[in-house]
Amino acid sequence: MTDFYDALEQRSAAEREAALLAALPGHIARAQQATSAFAESLAGVAAAAITSRPALATLPVLRKHELLERQQALRAQDPFGGFSAIGWRGLRAGAGARRVFQSPGPIYEPEGTAADYWRMARAIHAAGFRAGDLAHCSFSYHLTPAGSMMESGAHAVGCTTFAGGIGNTELQLQAVAELRPHGYIGTPSFLKILVEKAAETGTDIRSLSKGMVGGEAFPPSLRDWLGARGIDVYQSYATADAGLIAYETRAREGLVIDEAVILEIVRPGTGDVLPDGEVGEVVVTVLNPDYPLVRFGTGDLSAVLAGPCPTGRSNTRIKGWMGRADQTTKVRGMFVHPSQVADVLRRHPEIVKARLVVEGEMANDRMTLKIEVAGAPEGLTGAVAASVRDVTKLRAEVLLCAPGNLPNDGKVIEDARKYE
Repeated sequence: MTDFYDALEQRSAAEREAALLAALPGHIARAQQATSAFAESLAGVAAAAITSRPALATLPVLRKHELLERQQALRAQDPFGGFSAIGWRGLRAGAGARRVFQSPGPIYEPEGTAADYWRMARAIHAAGFRAGDLAHCSFSYHLTPAGSMMESGAHAVGCTTFAGGIGNTELQLQAVAELRPHGYIGTPSFLKILVEKAAETGTDIRSLSKGMVGGEAFPPSLRDWLGARGIDVYQSYATADAGLIAYETRAREGLVIDEAVILEIVRPGTGDVLPDGEVGEVVVTVLNPDYPLVRFGTGDLSAVLAGPCPTGRSNTRIKGWMGRADQTTKVRGMFVHPSQVADVLRRHPEIVKARLVVEGEMANDRMTLKIEVAGAPEGLTGAVAASVRDVTKLRAEVLLCAPGNLPNDGKVIEDARKYE
C-alpha cells in the first residue's frame, strides 16, 4: 500500500464513526479510573452511556490553562496534575512512562511505550516519506517533545533520522550536503533559512525533495516558494498534549483528522458544538490509554470542511489553523472573556450569533454587542444590554444584525481599539 498509511484511512465514514463511538465508553471509564483529575471532573458520569456525540458534548471541556493550573497546584504530589495514567515510582501511576517532557508553562507531558506514541507516522507518510528514506529532523530534542514526536513517527514509517535539533544552521547545512537526506521534518521557517543559506554559500542541498512541517503557520506563499526550489512540503497539526490531530495530503484541501481522534468544533469559551462550516475552537478526545484526554480544548480555531479528501481518505477534514480561540481582553480595567459572551447568549435564546466589539482609545473604551436575531421581540436590546452589564459589570450598546451578517471567523470578542 503506497498511497495510504493503512486501511483505516479508507474506511467508510459510518464504519469509522461506529468504531470511534464504540471505543468512547471504555476511554471515558479509563480516564475516570486511571487518573485522579478525570475521576473528579467526570464524577457521576456513567461512562457506558457516553455512546454518541451529543452525549460526549454534555461533558466539560478541559482547557489548557486549567490543565496547567492543576499541574501547578499538585506539583509536589504529581507533576502531571492527575491527568496521566502512566508515570514512575513515587507517583500514583507508578510505571509506564518512557520519557517526560516540559512545554512552556511549564506543562509536563508523558510519553508511553507504544510504538509511534504520538501517531505522527500518518502525517509523515502523507507527506511522501517512505521506508528507507533519510529524514533530517530539525525539531527540538531538548525539553519539549517535538523532536521525539517526529522521530518516532519517522521510525514507524521506516525512515532513518538525523537528529538535527534546532539552531546550528551551518552544521545542519553541512549535514544536509554530506548525508544527502531525502526530506526535511521541522518548522517551515527554519527550512527557509536553510534554503537561503544554501543559496548564499553555494551548498548543494538538492537531495531534499520533500518535507513535513509543523509548529507554526505555513502560508501558501512559503509553500510555493519552497516548491519552486524543488521541495514539496506538507503540514501537520499536532500538540504536545494530543499528538497528531490532523495532517495535509497531496490534495492540499484542508487537513484530514487523525484516526484516533474524535474532533469537535465548539463556540469559544463554551462546550457548545457548532454546525459544520462554522469557525470555532478545536476540541479533541484522544483515544490514548496512557494520557486519556477527554474533550481537550486546544485553544486553536478551525472549521470542518464539507466532503471527503480527493485523495480517497475518508475521514473528516478541517480548514487548518485559523487563529487562537482565547480572545480574552481587558476593558476599563476588567477582563472580559468569551465565556461571558456565551453566558449572555444563554439568557437570550433568540440570539443566533454574537460578537462583542471593543473600540475607542486608551481610557475611553466602549463595547458594542452585535447580535444576529431573526425577528427580534420588543425590548430585546434593552434586556440584552442589562444581561451584559450583569455578567461583565460593564455597559455595552447592543446592535441588531440580520442572520448571516456577522463574519464566520470564530471571533466572539473583537478588539478594534487603536494603540498608537
